[in-house]
Amino acid sequence: MTSESLPYPVLITGASSGIGLALTHLHLSRGDHVIASSRQPDHSPLATLNDHNDRLRLIPADLATAQGPASLAAATAGYTDHLSRVIHCAGVLYDSGHNRSPEKRLEDLCAENLEYSFRLNAWAPILLAQGLLPLLRQQPAVFAAISARVGSITDNHLGGWYSYRSSKAALNQLLRTFAVEARRRAPKLTVLALHPGTTDTPLSAPFQSRVPEGKLFSPPWVAEQLTQQLDRATPEQSGRFINWQGDTLPW
Repeated sequence: MTSESLPYPVLITGASSGIGLALTHLHLSRGDHVIASSRQPDHSPLATLNDHNDRLRLIPADLATAQGPASLAAATAGYTDHLSRVIHCAGVLYDSGHNRSPEKRLEDLCAENLEYSFRLNAWAPILLAQGLLPLLRQQPAVFAAISARVGSITDNHLGGWYSYRSSKAALNQLLRTFAVEARRRAPKLTVLALHPGTTDTPLSAPFQSRVPEGKLFSPPWVAEQLTQQLDRATPEQSGRFINWQGDTLPW
């Protein structure tokens, strides 16, 4: 796939802020048609974009609910028969309003918070893939989800962050399994797990003081790096876990 405008729409989840919003801006600037989804897109920066761009369609969806992924897939199918790209950016690390924060020790684990992390970080993207597969099978396409290096089992030397780490590890396994099946059912589809690096977003805000100098990236910069990787992606690379530079990361 090239950096020219894509032949079919791009679906971006978690599009109201951070990396998702930056990717929305970037794809619109390239001339792509974008379907942007978040819980309340009409009450976010997406609403202003929608007022001025006839290539942007907003679809509200709460992907942490049981029906959210299927609802978004159905709404997307009502708009287009094909997709060039799906980029799942919705995710959760902490939520101060609901007393969700990364666990520092085993005693901090809570079944409700653990389940919520899995719903949004792992179950939502694979259930979305299930609903969108008919739109991705016939043409070259990419299905990518924002993962995280802390989801690597091999690279886990610090511990902690039980819910986030394990949900991202589950996401990686689900995407890898999807990629194996897609080789048979959708041979033109490329499935990727993406590590964007530490990005200056609300998700990382409480933890940025620990980031080494020069390693905190802006959302527009990350969007550009990830888009370059997706533009270059081919089905032969499907099932990989890569960072913003295209390096393969350990599972």
